[in-house]
Amino acid sequence: MRNREAYEQKLQAKLDEWQAEVDKLKARAQGAQADARIEYQEEIDRLESYRDEARQKLAELREASDDAWEDLKDGAERAWDSASEAFKSARSRFK
Repeated sequence: MRNREAYEQKLQAKLDEWQAEVDKLKARAQGAQADARIEYQEEIDRLESYRDEARQKLAELREASDDAWEDLKDGAERAWDSASEAFKSARSRFK
């Protein structure tokens, strides 16, 4: 059970980190010119979608029985990997 709790806490910390990145992009978008603002908003929308999917997977993990947890963990990790790549790409693109 301890590993499960630690894993869920790790995922929650990553979600919090991603939310902070989205918030930074939103702040940058406010100060950007119209064309850039559109680009920022498209990226924000994309990142929020990945973040929301990861948040849903975490909720499923938290609600899962011990037997189902391992199976759900695999799906959550795939969602997490996709989201991580999207956030990594956004970081390098909008530096």
